[in-house]
Amino acid sequence: METSNCLSKEEAIARISGLWNLLTEDERAAFAAHLEVRSFKKNEPIYREGERPDSLICLLSGKVKIYRDGVGGRSQIIRVIKPVEYFGYRAYLASEPYVTAAAAFEASVMCFIPMHLVEETMTHNNALAIFFVRQLAIDLGISDKRTVNLTQKHIRGRLAESLLFLKDCYGLEEDKSTLSIYLSREDLASLSNMTTSNAIRTLSNFAAEKIIAIDGRKIKLIDEDKLNQISRIG
Repeated sequence: METSNCLSKEEAIARISGLWNLLTEDERAAFAAHLEVRSFKKNEPIYREGERPDSLICLLSGKVKIYRDGVGGRSQIIRVIKPVEYFGYRAYLASEPYVTAAAAFEASVMCFIPMHLVEETMTHNNALAIFFVRQLAIDLGISDKRTVNLTQKHIRGRLAESLLFLKDCYGLEEDKSTLSIYLSREDLASLSNMTTSNAIRTLSNFAAEKIIAIDGRKIKLIDEDKLNQISRIG
């Protein structure tokens, strides 16, 4: 991790305008004085499970995974972060260590704002407090939905749901069919709550059925209606 020279503090502030516009002039000055822009390499950890949280983090560019290591060292991806989303603050508000870890899927740039400053500002800025209540509520809804999907659906349904989830999060490339994220089979399996071998086999089955096309880590959605159907029936 290093301080990034590819994005200025002013550019970072412009990208988090949704939050920035909720602040008074004095609050903006305080936030700007403490805001730090950092860059992370592909697969570089952002924080680890058990560490004490101290910052509000906003992803400015790139992609991030939130995950937790389970039994036998098997990793489970809890959710993914896209620009411009905030993360890393729930544990601070709960006065507990991180219960997950975070790492960059690819080279990424983030800004960090000290949570003690954010918390202090929320005590007298109702708009900012409501902003984060809404963010937490959205994250909880997504988490609840995925928990049900990943525990009740069969393997095909889980993988179909994950491919559609990635499309919703990161979109498609210029061809309007290739996912704009290239996951390893291990990460795709982790996101889908299955073993890597099952993920590889199910992807191959989808390709044989001409639902998707595979080119290395690139996945092209050929029959999105069929994917939706498989995801719905589980």
